[in-house]
Amino acid sequence: MTAFGDLVDAVIIGAGVVGCAMARRFSVEGASVVVLERAPDILSGASKANSAILHTGFDAPPGSVELQCMQSGYDEYMQIRESFNLPILETGAMVAAWDDSEEGRLPELLDQALLNGVADARLLGRAEVLAREPALGTHVRAALLVPREIIIDPWSAPLAYAMQAKALGARFQFNAGLLSARFDGDLWHLETPSGTLAARSVINSAGIQGDSVERMLLGEAQFEIRPRKGQFVVFDKAAAKHLRTILLPVPTARTKGVVLTRTIFGNLLVGPTAEEQEERERPDVTRPELDMLIAKAVELVPALAQAQVTAVYAGLRPASEEKHYRVHCLPEKGYFCAGGIRSTGLTAALGIARHVHGLWAQSRTAGGERFAAPPTFPLPNLAEHLPRDWQTPGHDGIVCHCEMVTGREIEAALGSPLPPGDFGGLRRRTRCAMGRCQGFNCLARLASLTEGRLSVPIAPEVDP
Repeated sequence: MTAFGDLVDAVIIGAGVVGCAMARRFSVEGASVVVLERAPDILSGASKANSAILHTGFDAPPGSVELQCMQSGYDEYMQIRESFNLPILETGAMVAAWDDSEEGRLPELLDQALLNGVADARLLGRAEVLAREPALGTHVRAALLVPREIIIDPWSAPLAYAMQAKALGARFQFNAGLLSARFDGDLWHLETPSGTLAARSVINSAGIQGDSVERMLLGEAQFEIRPRKGQFVVFDKAAAKHLRTILLPVPTARTKGVVLTRTIFGNLLVGPTAEEQEERERPDVTRPELDMLIAKAVELVPALAQAQVTAVYAGLRPASEEKHYRVHCLPEKGYFCAGGIRSTGLTAALGIARHVHGLWAQSRTAGGERFAAPPTFPLPNLAEHLPRDWQTPGHDGIVCHCEMVTGREIEAALGSPLPPGDFGGLRRRTRCAMGRCQGFNCLARLASLTEGRLSVPIAPEVDP
């Protein structure tokens, strides 16, 4: 692989799902890349908390950059997923109507889906809905079925993008928040805690700090991030038998609403809320909103009244003052921005990266040599419905019994080309401590296994 000096073609700020996809696309196209991430690991911001749905774009604004990037991203994901061993769970989705007003909007949503090229979408009457999902509340009226909406692993996919980028020479610098930046008319000079970088261009994919980064780089920002907290409730795996289709609400002008869906890890998920807040660092969970989500889930699927809750979590989406993606550039300054990427970012990431690279390539008189056959790194399967590592002999014992995570999986994550930087990163790579006990029984063992191998050590909260 090519070794790059201090001067690089592109510095990518932010290692969320969009930043990882950006690093992959630019590296595949032959650019020299450095990724700056202020946290100890990838996916430490908004990207770590989402509903893990690969969307078709059926309800995206027609003709929008968002729709283009979602559908491009969806197609590319399906093209590359087998080479990276990225699982999918083919569920389809139903936009369910529960009253006259919602039912009256379904034909309009169908028209939009067809306009957006989602030709297999169709309306279902009440009997068809209940035949497909007999556990739904009997007050359901009708639904729009979107067969190609599917569930994916939201963490392994960006990790695969980052691993491929790294194999092609991209450098990832963690705990490396941007301290200052200066453009000298030709090059950017970026100061980080790790030192100073010189770059021909800067790609802003900083998520929740996107406007702050743009202000630091340009003196002012074209958009304003307005953090939107989304809380989620995760039901125990036994609850997943009650639903096989993603259940979507009829969307409003402000939000896509609360979703009820299975996860690739075997659970059932309800969320998110949509709560505006000024704080950008702490997406706390709050009891009234969690109770609301549980009540909503029970209203839609009454059998969930008896289901146990495994976990709750919250994330901050980088919403802006306008609903659409804030993708823009100043080619003369080598500045490119993918801001305001909200709930569809997981689906659109590969498409956003391709779109921004296209803008970048147009501004250059020469480019690097594209890798015709870039290396791929099949990742360990974390999906519950496919064979797992614990089912193969020689796995060095079970470390996390709730999620059946093996010692071999922990060691493989720690020894990988892009190892976790903290406990959150280890959890996202292996599923450890994500089950019923939430680490109560395995945390001390994990702390021992990872001692001296994480930049942020695990501090056991319980005795072995």
